[in-house]
Amino acid sequence: MKFSRRTFLHLAVGSAVLPAVSRTAVAQSYPTRPVRIIVAFAPSGTTDIFARLAAQKLTENLGKQFYVENIPGASGNIGTGQAARATPDGYTILFAFSSHVVNPTLFDKTPYDPYKDFESITLAVSSPTVLSINPAVPARTVNELVALIKGNSGKYNFASPGAGTQAHLAGEQFRMRLALDLVHVPYNGAGPSVASVVAGHSPIGFSSLASVGPYIKAGQLRALAITSKRRSQIEPEIPTMAEAGYPDIEGDNWVGVLVPARTSKEIVALLHREIIKILGLEDIKERLTSLGFDIVASTPEAFDSRIRAEIETYGKVIRAGNIRSQ
Repeated sequence: MKFSRRTFLHLAVGSAVLPAVSRTAVAQSYPTRPVRIIVAFAPSGTTDIFARLAAQKLTENLGKQFYVENIPGASGNIGTGQAARATPDGYTILFAFSSHVVNPTLFDKTPYDPYKDFESITLAVSSPTVLSINPAVPARTVNELVALIKGNSGKYNFASPGAGTQAHLAGEQFRMRLALDLVHVPYNGAGPSVASVVAGHSPIGFSSLASVGPYIKAGQLRALAITSKRRSQIEPEIPTMAEAGYPDIEGDNWVGVLVPARTSKEIVALLHREIIKILGLEDIKERLTSLGFDIVASTPEAFDSRIRAEIETYGKVIRAGNIRSQ
């Protein structure tokens, strides 16, 4: 059978349109079965709490079950690696912690490529790192603390929740960029590191606002600055490092949402729309605020840009400080 040129063109155009129509149809019917949300950490942490809140709302709004699967281990690498290898059909979602951008440099090898293996949905929430001190330390500002450290070589150290955490890396930036004689004391988690500063064992601490907020309010710690570019919605009276005269010292904790690479743009757009809607709910905002997190609700493009920028920033700090995973 012979086809006219016009008929051939019609067939070619029709075949090109079919995949787009099919993708749209899939997105319109999505989800048709339960959706797995991977949290690469143990239950009860901030990422897990937020993921479960979101899963409940997504289930209510989209009519199919969204459930959380905790896959802890290797600072999030194991669960993140499983998410990276999942079928890109919208039925696996990763709720990632900010270690996502640290691990590619901190570890000799990770089971995921942060650039190639994921599509960004949104940077949902963030919690700045706070530079805080025991009230017995005679400093009221960052400038006064810097002068104190420089005038007492070998006397001061700073506590963090552990090697390679955002708080530790913020402390390392502070130490290296100002050439301070300041020793890092890593602890096994935020609780012990904050307790050390409260007790005065470590006079200085870097930790998330979520961890130190109650102690600041109680007067057991003195907050000097936060590492975010903007003041926190939760503790707006604490100045930023830039306002204190020390820009480019970063170290926020955040929770972001990603899906495996090559997930359809239609499903990415749908998930972004639904999660942004959830983040706008008053009960969700109140719960996240109580955990010490500010709502961000970024676009996929903005989240992707931040991932790339933070991998570069933290990579430089990790290499300069010769920091390795414990």
